[in-house]
Amino acid sequence: MHDYQKRLVDRLLELNQSISVIQAQTWIELLWEDFESTYAKAGREYQGMEITEKVVSQWIENYGEKLHEFVAQNPKYKDFFMEDKKKMN
Repeated sequence: MHDYQKRLVDRLLELNQSISVIQAQTWIELLWEDFESTYAKAGREYQGMEITEKVVSQWIENYGEKLHEFVAQNPKYKDFFMEDKKKMN
């Protein structure tokens, strides 16, 4: 795992004790890919991993504490988290 992802996973776990390490890693990967693909679809020039890390970090600060509630309300995302035996309530 890259250092930037490790920092984001660690911060997410600090903010949200309702998710496991594997779930936090999955969230970081999903948010990272979502930002980069949306940015590319908008026709923006790639600004590098530092910008992506900054945006995902902001999302984690704003929403990280409640990410497990998002999955509970949006069943289509549950499949991403079913591999982990820890329940998301």
